[in-house]
Amino acid sequence: MREALENATQELKRVDHLFYVSLKYTRTADMMKHMVERLINTFSFGIESLLKHAKEEKKIVEIPNNPAMRSKLAAETFADEKITAYIGLYTKLRKIIRADYTKREEFRRHVTMTCTIDNSEIVEVNIDVLKEYYETAKNFINHVERIIEGKEEE
Repeated sequence: MREALENATQELKRVDHLFYVSLKYTRTADMMKHMVERLINTFSFGIESLLKHAKEEKKIVEIPNNPAMRSKLAAETFADEKITAYIGLYTKLRKIIRADYTKREEFRRHVTMTCTIDNSEIVEVNIDVLKEYYETAKNFINHVERIIEGKEEE
């Protein structure tokens, strides 16, 4: 449980570096895609940590290997609005990374990666959207830490 949480924190540091350093100098859709992959890893480790905590608390019997099943189980086990919203973003990021994408305005401030998910929803990922995703991932990891340590909301 602690190891998974530590891995999530390390991935978050990598995302931080990608956002504030790499993306600043290499404004490409590929760099954005790398950042989305790191965000997915962060969420995955956070969910793993939650599930290990639930297993220790004997709320669940076993942890599935499939990421989709893990996220669904975490949403069911920790049925609060925040966890549901975070897992919704995680699912969306997984769809974005698997979708075909187009690039627009590479090497400029408004570099955009556009993809279609669920055969209808067009998602445009730009630097501002990535910042929101990054902040949400940080909030998720903080929320997971509070759940595991049994602390109340601030």
